[in-house]
Amino acid sequence: MELLRLRREIDFFGQRRIATILSVVLVLVSLGSLATRQLNLGIDFTGGVLLEVGYQADADLGAIRSDLAAAGYADAQVQNFGAARDVLIRIPPRENVDDDEKGVGEELLGVLRAGGEQVDLRRVEFVGPQVGQELTERGGLAVLFALLMILLYVMFRFQWKFAVGSVAALAHDVIIILGIFSVFQLPFDLTILAAALAVIGYSLNDTIVVFDRIRENFRRIRTSDAQAVMNTSVNQMLGRTVITSLTTLLVLIALFLFGGEALKGFSSALIIGVVVGTYSSIYVAGNTALALKVSTVDLLPPKKETANDGAVT
Repeated sequence: MELLRLRREIDFFGQRRIATILSVVLVLVSLGSLATRQLNLGIDFTGGVLLEVGYQADADLGAIRSDLAAAGYADAQVQNFGAARDVLIRIPPRENVDDDEKGVGEELLGVLRAGGEQVDLRRVEFVGPQVGQELTERGGLAVLFALLMILLYVMFRFQWKFAVGSVAALAHDVIIILGIFSVFQLPFDLTILAAALAVIGYSLNDTIVVFDRIRENFRRIRTSDAQAVMNTSVNQMLGRTVITSLTTLLVLIALFLFGGEALKGFSSALIIGVVVGTYSSIYVAGNTALALKVSTVDLLPPKKETANDGAVT
């Protein structure tokens, strides 16, 4: 009982000004980095050549990078793809090379075999700059469309003030994820974009659960102010939020540590998203609703008309 009482006394929204300042600073830093440093886009967006090869023994990635650099491919990205014998090589687009010239795959294979290694060519893909630009535009539209649909759903499910709060929290999460990838110049490809969309779904689920309890308490506890009701609601859902976040993080950390290079970017984006999403579902979404003066009146069910309404006596 003492532990339960202590948990219910946590004053989340008493520190909402500090949380607001922290969120504003993180968003501004992220937007500033995106405007100046931009994202380190992979060939999915910029175009280039992707080569998948297989070795008879475990591949030495350092030696492969050195051989490619000596052959004029210093900007090649080399990583394991699944097993230690499978290697994925990404070559950014080069100047003075025609888009139809796919012989670069055979050229790269010749460089890899120059040291006497037996290398099998598994796959060669060429992504033109036009295709990369189209993927960039469609990826951005996918994020905007998801936010718009979420705004309409939450507005229909709850109330427009909560809808604005939920979209503000989701935009906050996506901007910070992109900002971290921009600040540290981590490779950004389609898997990271997929992770950002997955974070939107995860964070929205957490926000909806909290909002649902807030609505119940607004209708049940009508003597308290909005901040007290929302604070009580967050405390009641704290155990569920913590357990969900921790179990999800355990899976993602395992993917990050043991999933290999192919899953490292995807899992790291999701780890950032789960941490930031858990924070934003409490502070950003709730603070926005409080700033819009949400009250009990906003969440009361509409009054049903009876047969005697409007009758003349």
